[in-house]
Amino acid sequence: MIPHEAWPVDPAVLPAFLAAVALIELTPGPNMTWLAIASAQRGRRAGLAAVAGVTLGLAAWMLAAAFGLTELLLAAPSLYQAVRWAGIAFLLWLAWEAWASEPGLTEVNGGAGRLFVRGLVGNLLNPKAAAFYAALLPGFIRPDHGAVLTQALTLGALHLMVAVLIHGLIVLGGAGAGMNLTRTLGSRRLRAVAALGIAAAAVWMAWQTRG
Repeated sequence: MIPHEAWPVDPAVLPAFLAAVALIELTPGPNMTWLAIASAQRGRRAGLAAVAGVTLGLAAWMLAAAFGLTELLLAAPSLYQAVRWAGIAFLLWLAWEAWASEPGLTEVNGGAGRLFVRGLVGNLLNPKAAAFYAALLPGFIRPDHGAVLTQALTLGALHLMVAVLIHGLIVLGGAGAGMNLTRTLGSRRLRAVAALGIAAAAVWMAWQTRG
C-alpha cells in the first residue's frame, strides 16, 4: 500500500476527477465530431494521427494552465476573442475541406500528417480548452498535500490519458463505420454530412466560447 503522502495528488480526489473528465470528454463537441468524421472519411491511421494532434494541443493548454499562463489569455478579452474567432474560422475551413475533398476508398488511411496538424491547430485555437483547465484543475488540487505544480501536472496528465482513450475509441468506431457509410450514402452525400457536422461544431464552439 502506497502511503497517502507519497501520492503526487490526494488519492481521495481521483475518483471524482476521473469521473468528471470522462463525462466532459463524452459530451459531444468539436473534437468528438471532427475525429469521428475525419476517421470515417480517411480511415483509422489518419484518425489516430488526428488524436495525436488533438492531444498535443490539449497538452499545450494544460501546461499553460499549470504554469499560470492561461490567466493572461482569459484576462485579455481582445486576445481571447482573437483566438476564439480564429478557431471558429478554422473549423469552418475544415468543413469546406470535408466537402471539397473526395478521398475515395483507395485513399483510406491517407493524409495522416495533415490530420495531425489540423488536430493540433484546432485545439490551440480553442480557448475553451484554456478555460477548461483553468476552471477544473484548481478544484482538485489540495495545497496541503504537496507542490501545487506537481498536482496540476499529474491531474492534467491523467486527463490527457482519459482523452486519448475516449478519442481513440471514437476513431475506431468512425473508421469502422466509414466504409459502410460510403457504400450507403455515396461519396458525395457522405462529404455533405461531414461538412455539415463540422460546421455544426463551429457553431457549437461559437456559442460555448461566447462569454
